[in-house]
Amino acid sequence: QVQLVESGGGLVQPGGSLRLSCAASGRIFSINAMGWYRQAPGKERELVAVITSGGSTNYGDSVKGRFTISRDNAKNTVYLQMNMLKAEDTAVYYCNAAVLVGGGWPPYNSDYWGQGTQVTVSS
Repeated sequence: QVQLVESGGGLVQPGGSLRLSCAASGRIFSINAMGWYRQAPGKERELVAVITSGGSTNYGDSVKGRFTISRDNAKNTVYLQMNMLKAEDTAVYYCNAAVLVGGGWPPYNSDYWGQGTQVTVSS
């Protein structure tokens, strides 16, 4: 019904930058919050950043001041600009969207995840 496709991951040196993108498509009536989470090997999935449809943002403590989340509502796309990357940022990054699903009546709320994109920070 709704698909999230992520792009932009890869290998980068410490101190470098990467930009992740996540595009939502399908039976979308509207999208409420969109966000990024990450999961490193042996660790639980954690919040990186989230942005509401109105543009309010919230960041995990470990990325504040280094990462910036933004979205293009017309394109149903969320971005994550990651600067000053550290080795501890290495993880699989997952996109998440809280979607009001249309195509029928009434529309209903559902949560969707992307397939994940690997970010590796290493020299």
